[in-house]
Amino acid sequence: MQITSKFTVAVHILTCIEVFGSEIKVTSEFLSGSTGVNAVIVRNVLGQLRDAGIVRTRQGSGGTNLAKAPDEITLYDIYNAVDCTKDDGLFRFHENPNIKCPVGRNIHKIMDDRLEAAQTALENELKKTTLAQIVANTKKIISEE
Repeated sequence: MQITSKFTVAVHILTCIEVFGSEIKVTSEFLSGSTGVNAVIVRNVLGQLRDAGIVRTRQGSGGTNLAKAPDEITLYDIYNAVDCTKDDGLFRFHENPNIKCPVGRNIHKIMDDRLEAAQTALENELKKTTLAQIVANTKKIISEE
């Protein structure tokens, strides 16, 4: 599978922006401390989120905020923003199955539709969850600690 940790890092970043943004200036250094990810990677993910219109960033220590309301941002939007699957889809097929083997020459015919259906199911599920729901769940768990 090709989903990288950038997706979960992006969700973590956006949740922090919404949870802490009204109290402090949310910087890449702050987000790095929360995510445990190098600040350079955080800035890279923020750049992708900015390019997708999900966040607004200010150079230096200006901080970051959401460009849309949390209920307008789905997990699918975030997934697409950080380019988790590139152009070749979620599943990457091995490149050289042996065409002399009956399995090798037919495996694509057997698997391609199933893998595409699995990716579609995942994407449809991601479309059902908003950042607002993630933030609400996060705040609830924090309040119960």
